[in-house]
Amino acid sequence: MKHRLSRQHVVDMCRTMLDRGYLKATEGNVSVRIPGHQLYAVTPSNYDYDRMRVEDICIVDFDGKHVPDPGGAGGLVPSIECGMHANVYRERPDVNAIVHTHQPYASALAFLRKPIPALTDEQVRFLGKEVAIIDYAPSGTGFLAKNVQKKVASGDNAFIIANHGVVALGTDPDRAVFNMALLEKVSIAYLMALTSEAGKVYTIPDTIREIAFSKLKKDEKRIAAQITEAVEPVRVPEDEELPSAVTEAPERFETSADLGYSISEYLDVDDTLRRLKALVAQPMRGLRHDALLDTLNYFETKCTASKEITERAKKRIPGGVQHNLAFNYPFPLAIDKAEGAYLTDRDGNVYIDFLQAGGPTILGSNYAPVNERVAEVIRESGPVTGLFHEYELKLADIIHQYMPHIEMYRSLGSGTEAVMAAVRAARAYTKKKMVIKVGGAYHGWSDTMVYGLRVPGSFRMNAKGIPWGATGRTREAFPHDLGLLKRKLIENRLRGGTAAVVVEPLGPESGTRPVPKGYNAAVRKLCDEFGALLIFDEVVTGFRTGLGGAAGYFGVTPDLTVLGKAVSGGYPMAGGVGGRADVMAVFGSGLDGKHGAHIQVGGTLSANPLSCAAGYFAIAEMARTNAPVIAGRAGDRLTRGLQRLIDKYGLPYVAYNQGSIVHLQSSGVLMLDMRNPVKLFKENKGRKQVMEQMGAAYAAHGIITLAGSRMYTSMADTDEVIDDALARFDQVFALVEGV
Repeated sequence: MKHRLSRQHVVDMCRTMLDRGYLKATEGNVSVRIPGHQLYAVTPSNYDYDRMRVEDICIVDFDGKHVPDPGGAGGLVPSIECGMHANVYRERPDVNAIVHTHQPYASALAFLRKPIPALTDEQVRFLGKEVAIIDYAPSGTGFLAKNVQKKVASGDNAFIIANHGVVALGTDPDRAVFNMALLEKVSIAYLMALTSEAGKVYTIPDTIREIAFSKLKKDEKRIAAQITEAVEPVRVPEDEELPSAVTEAPERFETSADLGYSISEYLDVDDTLRRLKALVAQPMRGLRHDALLDTLNYFETKCTASKEITERAKKRIPGGVQHNLAFNYPFPLAIDKAEGAYLTDRDGNVYIDFLQAGGPTILGSNYAPVNERVAEVIRESGPVTGLFHEYELKLADIIHQYMPHIEMYRSLGSGTEAVMAAVRAARAYTKKKMVIKVGGAYHGWSDTMVYGLRVPGSFRMNAKGIPWGATGRTREAFPHDLGLLKRKLIENRLRGGTAAVVVEPLGPESGTRPVPKGYNAAVRKLCDEFGALLIFDEVVTGFRTGLGGAAGYFGVTPDLTVLGKAVSGGYPMAGGVGGRADVMAVFGSGLDGKHGAHIQVGGTLSANPLSCAAGYFAIAEMARTNAPVIAGRAGDRLTRGLQRLIDKYGLPYVAYNQGSIVHLQSSGVLMLDMRNPVKLFKENKGRKQVMEQMGAAYAAHGIITLAGSRMYTSMADTDEVIDDALARFDQVFALVEGV
């Protein structure tokens, strides 16, 4: 059955009004706007509310025409007043529910044809400046529908129809019922006042009335914008079978081409960006206040051990945690156990793990086959020797096997170190100094690259503690803007030339601003034109996109590739840089007699046996199991399911994926930039807060995400795990304001 949720809202409204005794004899009609459609759900004609079922509710379009549903009303026809409801929804985008009743006290005023003036500020705050009289017209006629439409344009939310009944409007079903009840309360009081001392009914001062009414109009404007500025959600039929993560490993896995890639179909970037821009243009849609309180209560009552230890940690650790991933609202969770698709905190709460340590554990957390093989190596050598170990070569060999463009590879301690080394190598090789990055991208925390961080156009906004000279030769180009990138390359010619352009190949922040499929090839062409090296930052995409990395997927060969946490399967000291042999030659080490020929890089624990063995075995297992492709299919299933839920609840949220990297944007804060600084500084805090609160709600329902906006799927995410997660997201989305 289509639009079950909206039908259920109508039934619930009818039950509420019956239970509270507002309906007497003839009951009127009730409707709810179906979010994201030019449709509404309405009660059938002459049908007892006490026997009303979800399948009895009718669907009508905004022209007032019945839209029969084989699984729905079963021969019942909609209320004769459906034209009136349609006119209201067209006229008032802030109205999401309508109640038309014949309640006794308000009906008395309908017979007197007497409007209700502004008696209290509460009345004005919710119902409007006055409860006006709508001119009489016969029931169910176009005349009555037009009369109602004229009056509702005033912005008021309650009206008395002469010699008929009342109409109450609401921004959601609960508010419509509340407004109807408030109207009856005000009608009783007004009638009593009139009968006790006619002519001496006092109204509230005009100033108070205007203040209360301005609050009402502000709310209505905000709700209306959620509809008028929205785009049609991605439509996912209820009976559509979601993609399955079940994938057989190929018989051959000698090359990345044998294995394929996690991205089954590249997303429509133009459409995705259109939806993201629409999300940012709209008012924020976060949790209802009561739902937020319930979420906070979960943390306070169910996560006491996490709170206790992280509070103690603040005495010894700045901020209480050592890694930015752990900074979560309202406080960090302390995890004791990770296995496969699940995390368990100190209080014993179990969560579906879509953080996967920030992306590296493509096989799933704490993967036993890798752990066992690593343990064998460590029993022999220990975690570090200070001298050469065979797994340094084995790791470099297996990386080259699946990423042939990495002819040589230098292991380092982290992604940040690898970016530092890559930039230094590019400058040494090209004899040029300037470096260009894409605004909003994250390339670690080195002095050179903390520039245009996360917010495009922000330059040194996050560069506290970094001297000006450290970023003096760094420039940024706005995402997707190839014209600006070319201008920067031209400008840099006057400054000695560009050594390198550094990009995240899926787009800044792991595809938070996804790039068109041909973008990387265009950047490659510009680099060749201006003699700059192209550096791919594949800290996240390396192996997660596929064993050939994003370079293999796009068919674009960078000069240098930065690898990070995934290169050791989640084990520590993970990072490295690889690429063309002639460029990588600047990393040569040892006493070779060429004073000053090589750049200075180091790290006592770089290329230790623990990390190199872990990386070798993890990559081998990913090839054997085809883990990146399985994880990508899980990402497809999760994304499609999220899109179905967003459509179901009529939310402006945007869900999309690039294989196993899944984005769920609820506030659009990551799309703000310095091209609109007023909006950035005005809304950044509020939108960030909504994102954090949604992340907390996901956690309270057993799902761990990255900052409430990104998820990484793994081989451990079976169809059953994804379906369980979708059921939990369903529960959270039902708690959003206005649903």
